[in-house]
Amino acid sequence: MIEVDGKPHPWREDLTLAQLMGEIDPRQEIAVVKMGGRLVSRPNYATTRVPDGAVLRLIPLVAGG
Repeated sequence: MIEVDGKPHPWREDLTLAQLMGEIDPRQEIAVVKMGGRLVSRPNYATTRVPDGAVLRLIPLVAGG
């Protein structure tokens, strides 16, 4: 089990951030994920594995003027 923004989420072996974000952010609004004190940007999602027990914080892309 992992935690995503304070909510439990099922974990599976070989889970990548790309797979996880495809499930929980299909519109691709999350630009960065904080995982274990490390910031991971979208270009690195496919190569970043999510370990069991990970705590993730989703950081959306914000634009304004």
